[in-house]
Amino acid sequence: MKKLKLIPPDPLDEKNIILEIRSAAGGDEASLFVRDVWEMYIHLAERKGWKTETMEAQETEVGGFNKIVTSISGKFVYGTLRFESGVHRVQRVPATESQGRLQTSTVTVAVLPEAEEADITINPGDVRVDVMRAGGPGGQCVNTTDSAVRLTHIPTGIVVIQQDQKSQIKNKEKAWQVLRARLFDLKQGELDKERSTARKLMVGNGDRSEKIRTYNYPQDRITDHRINMSVHNLPGFMMGNMDDMLDALNVYAKEEQFNELDK
Repeated sequence: MKKLKLIPPDPLDEKNIILEIRSAAGGDEASLFVRDVWEMYIHLAERKGWKTETMEAQETEVGGFNKIVTSISGKFVYGTLRFESGVHRVQRVPATESQGRLQTSTVTVAVLPEAEEADITINPGDVRVDVMRAGGPGGQCVNTTDSAVRLTHIPTGIVVIQQDQKSQIKNKEKAWQVLRARLFDLKQGELDKERSTARKLMVGNGDRSEKIRTYNYPQDRITDHRINMSVHNLPGFMMGNMDDMLDALNVYAKEEQFNELDK
């Protein structure tokens, strides 16, 4: 472990984050697992004394989320959660499954370091700002004013929609916050793409086969496929007791960095 102390600390580790969780493969069951994974990180944040604020939530009729975006602020947030980005796979019998058949579903997690204006320069001319009426599930109107804001970053095609606040001004502020984080993450990804650590711990596209972790409910097992580590007590893990796995991922990443420096 002494050799790992030679690795300089990453200045990003102290940053707050924007956490985005989306359903991928699996329909309603995937949306329910989005809620479960989100609650897992909320429990972790509560244990560590971090502050959380939900910025966007697209609820489904079955009580899950198609997408949920939350800001998390506190000590060493990005450094703790940076390797949670990727495809999380769940294997369990859905509550709606009358035949007791096991289903495999996936959700994607993105952990974006929060970016200040000094961290990333955005040309206002590159961003199209549209104001529109907020909409709820199934197109149901949830707001009678044109308070929703959509930002489109033309060079990259990144689109951010913010509609959770009744105030257009607040929605615009949060939309810019998310856009800065996404562009900053894109910039960091380009800088890191040649590193083996970045390649091995990168986010996939949501397919069942592109997974970083599996949550197997019948076997009471969580397996991280990048470091070939399995832990049991899945209920405890989903309550945010994830420190052993998070620590192991960070040690693995530092070992990869040390091996690169040692070449």
